[in-house]
Amino acid sequence: VQLQASGGGLVQAGGSLRLSCTASISTFPMGWFRQAPRKEREFVAAITWSGDRTHYLDSVKGRFTISRDNAKSTVSLQIDNLKPEDTAVYYCAAWTFGIARTMADYWGQGTLVTVSS
Repeated sequence: VQLQASGGGLVQAGGSLRLSCTASISTFPMGWFRQAPRKEREFVAAITWSGDRTHYLDSVKGRFTISRDNAKSTVSLQIDNLKPEDTAVYYCAAWTFGIARTMADYWGQGTLVTVSS
């Protein structure tokens, strides 16, 4: 499975950003992790292959929305009300079977999100 992420950039606090990830196969659960400077990579959000269930890191609930379009083999992460602590490299991820918050089976390259205060 190949994953290609895009959409990162520099945004002011309170702004919005939309990350996208295109997959070579769309029948897997997919999601996003992030790694902030000097911190470990953490799970952010995930969505089942059918799109019927979503999962979020508690601290992003209400601000992050994950969605997918299987016809286009893409998963998106809408990020609203960005905060400086959201600054991180965001990685697209996919799982062969069930979603695990500690690891993924496939990774895309990261896309950098920088939030200025």
